[in-house]
Amino acid sequence: MNALLYRNRTGCQWRLLPHDFSAWSAVFHYFTLWREDSLDQRFQEILRCQVRKRARRL
Repeated sequence: MNALLYRNRTGCQWRLLPHDFSAWSAVFHYFTLWREDSLDQRFQEILRCQVRKRARRL
């Protein structure tokens, strides 16, 4: 998940993910599976809700 968030924030290519993360091919594989099952949309909704809750507390 952290690799996906990093890629989303920086816009880097899959093959240029830092070595701190799993292999780019593994990250891409899971991203593809999650996107096919619409899990990426669910993750986005969960994160959006968390951000909105934090903003209301500040």
